[in-house]
Amino acid sequence: MAITSTGLNAATHAESAAANAAKDKTALGKDDFMKLLLVELQHQDPTEPMDSEKILSQTSQLATLEASENTNKALSELAASMSASQQFSTVSAIGKTADLGSNAITLDKGTNTKFEMYFPDAISNGTVQILDVNGNTIKTLDVGTNPKGVYGFTWDGTNANGGAVDSGIYYATASYTNPDGAALKTRVGAYPIESVRFDKGETFLKLGSNYVPLANVKEVY
Repeated sequence: MAITSTGLNAATHAESAAANAAKDKTALGKDDFMKLLLVELQHQDPTEPMDSEKILSQTSQLATLEASENTNKALSELAASMSASQQFSTVSAIGKTADLGSNAITLDKGTNTKFEMYFPDAISNGTVQILDVNGNTIKTLDVGTNPKGVYGFTWDGTNANGGAVDSGIYYATASYTNPDGAALKTRVGAYPIESVRFDKGETFLKLGSNYVPLANVKEVY
C-alpha cells in the first residue's frame, strides 16, 4: 500500500499539533522570556534605545529563572529516587513482623466478629481472651494444638454466660504454651509480613489474609 505525500504531510501535521497541545501554555519558561526580550529589542525606538542596565536586569532575571527550573528538576529527580529507594527497603522487610499498634476488634451486637492472630511458636494448648475496655475477660476461645502461624477466630458476640454483649470496641489476646512447656502470649495486631504490593503510589503489606497500608504500621521488627 503506497503512502502519498498528502498522507505524510497530514501525519506530520498531526504529530506537530499533538506536541503543541501537550505543551503547557499556562506558564512562561526561560525560552519565552528570551523571545520577549528579543522582540522588545527588535522593536525599540532607535532614538531612545533600551537602557543597558535594564537589559542586564532582564538577563539576570532569565538566569535566575533557568537556575530555578534546574533546581526544581533536580528536586523532582531526587524525590523519585528516594521513593524508589523506600520501596526497595520495604521489600527487604518481608519475613519480619509488622505491629499495627492495637489489638482492638469491633463488634456489632447480634453479629459475629472475625479476627486473626499470629502465633510465633507451635501451640500445645491455649486460649484466646476477649477483653472489654476495662480489661475484664468476658469470653475465652480455645486455641487447640497447632503449628505456629496465623489463625482465624470467630467470636459470636456473647459473654461467658451466653448473653449478647453491647456493640463497641473489644480487645483480643492469647495465652498459650509451646511443646517445650514455655508460657507465651500473643495478640491481635502483630503479623509476619508475607509480601509487599505497590498500587497507585501507595505501599501495602500482606499481614495475615489482608493487605494493610504501610501508613497503618506502627513498628517493624
